[in-house]
Amino acid sequence: MSDYKNPKDSKVISIDQVFANDLNNYDTLFGGVLMKRIDNVASLAARRHARVKECVTASIDSIDFLHPITQAESVCIEAFVTSTGKRSMEVFCKVITEDLVTEERKVAATAFLTFVALDEETKRPIPVPGIVPETEEEKYLYESNAQRTAMRRERREHSKELTTNISIEKPWDI
Repeated sequence: MSDYKNPKDSKVISIDQVFANDLNNYDTLFGGVLMKRIDNVASLAARRHARVKECVTASIDSIDFLHPITQAESVCIEAFVTSTGKRSMEVFCKVITEDLVTEERKVAATAFLTFVALDEETKRPIPVPGIVPETEEEKYLYESNAQRTAMRRERREHSKELTTNISIEKPWDI
């Protein structure tokens, strides 16, 4: 395993169309459908970076829906590893739509996800290569990772605290 890789080594691009059964009652793409597609493409990018059979989603930091997506548009999801820890990888996804008639393109959503590579036999986390960004976009995402990592840690601590203060009783028995 190489000690460092470039983000382009993990890049995955998926282009799909929007079908009628993907639409909500506003005739736009269901957010959950897009979330599933993002998680799938991001998982492939993480596996490509770590060169392992299994990576698990450790967190979805954010998915920002910036513009609704209609059936008249294609959906392109680009994902690549932007930063790594010892055993984790941050994957950035951008969702670009294109109106198939007018050729108008827009960024419809962005997302940051964290993945952990697993050993095939033990299913335990394993070390992953580092990242050396090359393009201005990659450098920006790499350099801004420290802020996202701090927010991720704070959110994780809050989630741990939250679990000690919420009920696990069956709601129908309360």
